[in-house]
Amino acid sequence: MENLELAIQEIKQEMPGLELRENEPMAARCSFRIGGPVRALAAPQDVTGLTKLCYLLKKHELAPYILGNGTNILFPDEGLCDLFILSTEKLTNMFLLPDGAIYAEAGVSLSKLASFAQQNGLAGLEFASGIPGSVGGGLVMNAGAYGGELKDAVESVVIDFLPEQAMYELTNEQCAFSYRKSLFQKMPGCVILSAVFRLEKGDPDAIAERMRNFNARRRAKQPLDLPSAGSAFKRPEGAFAAQLIEEAGLKGYTVGGAQVSEKHAGFVVNLGGASSHDVYDLMMHVRKTVYEHSSIVLEPEMILLPPDYKLEDHGPQVPLHRIWGAGAEE
Repeated sequence: MENLELAIQEIKQEMPGLELRENEPMAARCSFRIGGPVRALAAPQDVTGLTKLCYLLKKHELAPYILGNGTNILFPDEGLCDLFILSTEKLTNMFLLPDGAIYAEAGVSLSKLASFAQQNGLAGLEFASGIPGSVGGGLVMNAGAYGGELKDAVESVVIDFLPEQAMYELTNEQCAFSYRKSLFQKMPGCVILSAVFRLEKGDPDAIAERMRNFNARRRAKQPLDLPSAGSAFKRPEGAFAAQLIEEAGLKGYTVGGAQVSEKHAGFVVNLGGASSHDVYDLMMHVRKTVYEHSSIVLEPEMILLPPDYKLEDHGPQVPLHRIWGAGAEE
């Protein structure tokens, strides 16, 4: 805690133009609309500011939590008094490269990336037009929908590796993409700065039509009118999470203000006033019941904080994706 306070003071002195918010409530910064305050949140204006901020944090032996659009995370109501968040929300440069590829910084929304591709007659990102995350967050989890994944369009990714205070450019293969996974999930201190997307030429009108069809399907099937973090659980091998949940009789199941969506059982929604504990308890009940019903263990797709949440003793123990604090994944 002492290091954090010293770092905040030095950051204020050295970077007076930086947007630095102290004791920032996270409910307004995540799609679930749930979460208490973190000690500080900084949003650098550009890559230069981000690297300077990372230098100052490393000087005080601090590792920030990297936040994109906050569309796949559950923050605790109690807050996290010793967490410093680095937001990439202002890294929004995007343009065509001379060879026709798209350069996009980490804070660009996936919907804007897909629209930019369509406007330039580039096909392959139509599936991303309705995904609410950012380029950076999407790359970390290899976001996808309707049979498409970001890995299919990524040529390279540039990162700032905090432990070495160095930037690296990784090829698609080096990113080790797989279903909802990437190298970045196992690389503490990695900040995605930008990516290059290599797409196929296509007819802009046909691309737009595919985007409209995908978005119509989303509106028809997904509870987009209520706060959520998207799909609550990953698709298990050989099955579908939503189908397993519905077959276990849990569609509409409610804990406090949290509910298994009545429209799509793969979503957990905030009906209004849901606490992080409501969401967590509901998800653990779903895991337990689905396992008892089908012997399949559902793995959460959203990130659950804080790291001291524990799994109940049911079925094989599949640890939650710990990304901060003691016990974080290596």
